[in-house]
Amino acid sequence: MTPDLPLPARNFAATHRILLIVFAASVLVPFMCLCGYGYFDFQRRVADANDVIDRLARVGVEQAVKVMDLNEAIGTRIIDLLGNGDDRAIRARERTLHDAMTEIGGGYPQVAAISVLGVDGDLLASSRFYPAPNESIKQREDFREIRARRPKPNFSLPMLGRLTGLVIFDTGMGRSAPNGAFLGAVMIALRQDYFRSFYADLVSNNDALLIGLYRDDGGLLARYPEVRPGTNPAPNTAFVAALASGQQAGHLRMRSTIDGVERYLSYRRVGDYPLYVSVGYAHAAIFAQWWPHLMIVASLTALPCVAVWLLIAFSLRRLREEQRAWERWQSEVGLRLSAEAASRHLQRMGALGNLVANVAHDFNNLLMVVDANMSLVRHKGFRNAEPEVLAVERAAANAETVARRLLSVARKQPLKPAPLDLATWLLAASGLLHTSVGHSIEMRVDVPADIWPVFTDPTELELALINIAVNARDVLQPGGRFSIVCENVRLDAADGHLAAGEYVRISLTDSGEGMSEEVRLRVFEPLFTTKVVGSGTGLGLTQVLAACEQAGGTARIESAPGAGTTVRLYLARYVGPDKAVPPVEPDRCASDAPATSCSVLVAEDNAEVAAAVTAVLDMFGCRVQTVASGDEAWQTLQAGATFDLVLSDIQMPGRLNGIDLAERVRATYPLQKIALMTGYADELGRAKHLHVPVLPKPFDIDELRALIPEAA
Repeated sequence: MTPDLPLPARNFAATHRILLIVFAASVLVPFMCLCGYGYFDFQRRVADANDVIDRLARVGVEQAVKVMDLNEAIGTRIIDLLGNGDDRAIRARERTLHDAMTEIGGGYPQVAAISVLGVDGDLLASSRFYPAPNESIKQREDFREIRARRPKPNFSLPMLGRLTGLVIFDTGMGRSAPNGAFLGAVMIALRQDYFRSFYADLVSNNDALLIGLYRDDGGLLARYPEVRPGTNPAPNTAFVAALASGQQAGHLRMRSTIDGVERYLSYRRVGDYPLYVSVGYAHAAIFAQWWPHLMIVASLTALPCVAVWLLIAFSLRRLREEQRAWERWQSEVGLRLSAEAASRHLQRMGALGNLVANVAHDFNNLLMVVDANMSLVRHKGFRNAEPEVLAVERAAANAETVARRLLSVARKQPLKPAPLDLATWLLAASGLLHTSVGHSIEMRVDVPADIWPVFTDPTELELALINIAVNARDVLQPGGRFSIVCENVRLDAADGHLAAGEYVRISLTDSGEGMSEEVRLRVFEPLFTTKVVGSGTGLGLTQVLAACEQAGGTARIESAPGAGTTVRLYLARYVGPDKAVPPVEPDRCASDAPATSCSVLVAEDNAEVAAAVTAVLDMFGCRVQTVASGDEAWQTLQAGATFDLVLSDIQMPGRLNGIDLAERVRATYPLQKIALMTGYADELGRAKHLHVPVLPKPFDIDELRALIPEAA
């Protein structure tokens, strides 16, 4: 015997997991690093943008402070120049004031005009026009603010000058008399394009940047990029709220309500004036600079990662190839070990089968002697021994059942297969099955009228059903249920135990406690039983499996603890005539009267069986000659002896067994009647082709009587 080959320990699943983990790490780690780098790089760019807008805001504030301080100085000089003069006095000095204001403000590019307004907002004098046109701003909000807030400077919203055609915003200062009475105002009109031009130069015409000058209520005075005049931020934004709160400086991230662009904002107050300079950097511009840079870094990072991924993919493929090769090798080794184990098992089972068959054969020979002699006693009228004879016959019948089971296990019992209509046969056998399962058990038989016929030995099938019924009886409590259900089934594909085709399935179900998986896997093993010693032989379910397989099917069992047990018998559908051994039909009814004198040659190696058969034939009035082997029987026939019947055992010593003898007799003497008898037969297929009657030992003497021909 080849020693078992040790299989190397290889954990392909663990290696596969490790490679997948490495792959995941090679993806996640660079990805996380890239995400971290991208995040911090973006934040750095945002911080740089905040630094830029902070610097620009400071520059814008410095410029605005200078302009506003200059405006305040100009306004103060003109107020000093006006003194406490009223509207009439100022009109009287209009020419002088025009020249003076032209000289004072004419050299500053941001100044569009300087105006002196009276108590009611009437234009009294102007640096741009002489004489001053008849204009009044009495209804303007900024004039009312100047009147209320004097002497603090006030700033109007941008407007289009009717006379100058320029977009301007006014800065005004109120004049008061010594007694506090309002005398009028001095207003300096500042050009919006001056600030916008400065802002454009400051940001180098960078569209990503925004810079603007705002009042503390959010009113827009000047802005780059330019917007339509009269456009102002929405009053409910965080930016307007921050300006209104009086903060000196701050940062915001918000989407503009003017152009819809999301920006980072830096705002600063212009000195003590109610003005703010705000600088914004577009978020999209930062993203547009950050994203390509990140893609370049990602591409450079991906190069080594791709190399690692290719290496891992190559390793996974090699691992799969190695695993397939290892599995093929393992399968081959497993198949070899399995084949060796199966061979050893078959050798053991073959030896067990031969042992069982030989024991059963010898047992049947003994039973043949008992049955023949008991039949002789019965035909002789018992002679006051009827109870004893009946007891012996009952014991012999039980022994025949055991012997039949043994032969069924060994697959060597002689069968009498025939087409069987289960719809009729099973209903007829239900009474016997009910008796086997016990009257305290509720039994149900369901056989549809269109059930297919099967080709099997009725006795074997009946014995199989009885075996299952008896097993169910042993596990069921009074009131339990046992059901038999027949159905036609079609198997479309082979499942390794049963070929594809049409079958009749007989399901026998009990409501018992079921069995464990360990027991279920062994129930069909010969001599395996879970019953107590003396209560079971372990041959019942083995005979069931053998009977089904000899009928072209198989048997299966389904069970679980607490769920009962179902045994399913699969029998091949019978679809036409089969050249089976025909059942022995009596030539005439058996009777106690002796037959007409005939001659019989008996070939039997067991002297006691031969004597018993001879005694029965003598009782029938036959002339009997016995030989101990097939060789002797053939020599007797070759010598010219003639017989009405040749009766031969199948298993005999010598060159010729019973089937060999039958073949030679049929070939040489086709008119010679011959019959076979056996306790088991290995070559019954040959007997089927010869159409030779076969008597299974032990047989009833009436079966033998049916074979005896009429004497010539």
